[in-house]
Amino acid sequence: MIAKEALINRSAPSQPKQISRVMYGSNPSSPYAPSTPSRGDQVPVRKRPVPTAGTTSSPSDARNKQMIKKKKLSDKVLPQTVRDLVPESQAYMDLLAFERKLDSTIMRKRLDIQEALKRPVKVKRKLRVFISNQYFPAKVDAETKDDSAKPSWELRVEGRLLDDPIHPAKHENLKQKRKFSSFFKSLVIELDKDLYGPDNHLVEWHRTSSTQETDGFQVKRHGDKNVKCTMLFMLNYMPPQFKLDGRLARLLGIHTQSRPVIIQGLWQYIKSHKLQDAHEREFINCDPYLEQILGRPRMKFAEIPQLLQPLLHPPDPVVIHHVISVDPADAKKQACYDIEVELDDTLKTQMSSFLLSSASQQEIADLERRIQDTVIKVKQHRIQREFYLGFSESPQEFIADWISSQTKDLKTMTDATGNKEEERVADHYYAPWAQEAVSRYFYSKVQQRRLELEQAIKSSNI
Repeated sequence: MIAKEALINRSAPSQPKQISRVMYGSNPSSPYAPSTPSRGDQVPVRKRPVPTAGTTSSPSDARNKQMIKKKKLSDKVLPQTVRDLVPESQAYMDLLAFERKLDSTIMRKRLDIQEALKRPVKVKRKLRVFISNQYFPAKVDAETKDDSAKPSWELRVEGRLLDDPIHPAKHENLKQKRKFSSFFKSLVIELDKDLYGPDNHLVEWHRTSSTQETDGFQVKRHGDKNVKCTMLFMLNYMPPQFKLDGRLARLLGIHTQSRPVIIQGLWQYIKSHKLQDAHEREFINCDPYLEQILGRPRMKFAEIPQLLQPLLHPPDPVVIHHVISVDPADAKKQACYDIEVELDDTLKTQMSSFLLSSASQQEIADLERRIQDTVIKVKQHRIQREFYLGFSESPQEFIADWISSQTKDLKTMTDATGNKEEERVADHYYAPWAQEAVSRYFYSKVQQRRLELEQAIKSSNI
């Protein structure tokens, strides 16, 4: 209450290994410059399987591989050759397809929840208001004229949320958190003006930014007569609600609502009556009723909020009439009134928690990595099987194809070119350039070894 009346606050306490090869240094001016083999000279490629054990890689390589895995959705798909060899693997592919469908459903539901959270989710509940009063007669033996000796009365206004009859335990936490004053923006108690005069008959409480919530209100006054009073409860709507002008309320069928709901109702009226301009879609052609209310025959849709402003009024308060009785027999009587209030649905908190929850994300990521690693191992085993199966079926042809494949890899790695027919003849390697190539090769090896030794000596001295 404001300074006119002292109210008592009754708040509760608050990479893989490779076969070693001899690489000859190439000299552009030397005869060892074979040309690139033509496509017709190429032979089937034979690759050695990647060893699954003893493979070493640096941490940076591991991180790069992990990033590549995340980018490739096909890392979890088994090759068709594996599915042909192992028919039971089709069960895994079915699970993979089900997982994709489940992920799609979860993502769609998450988007639906995000859209739902953008709109206010409210539930209606009953707030029971208890109004009681107590009379204190004058002290008989009092010889002084203190105010404490005069007869007085005390008015109490309290309240609590009723249990949900459909879901009794659904809003239990909410009921415990909300205090009585949190449901109201203001409370005005109007006493009998004939008894308390025009300057002392109002008791007011208004919410401010620093208001502390309380479980009830008390009003004390002197007097020994029954007092008629009127209580005006202004509900604390969140988001704020407005009472529509009578003509607009009858047109839209809305009495009191929030601004977005009112604009949505007006837009539904415009669509149902086809008032949107067929050529200039941003304009609305008002019908006679809308023109009379808004005062315009034509308007832009963006102007609706501004035109609605004069037609929106504060909502009506809840009015309760009560008689403060000084009869001792009425001291234990209590009047009860039910007020319908809107609360945030607790499901909104659960939806927000679901969107923000990351407890299972780490576990899902670990399982994803394990699945991808397992599929990689399966693919490596398939390559090994094909390698050794080809060797067991035709060893001679397999070795020839393999050497040819490795030779092409060697040329690719060293950027070497040459004539394949010349390289097949042994006399080709008795040419004068061969001696020079061997000398250069061993010279480079000696220099490399010397550099390694020098580095080792320096590191030991340090």
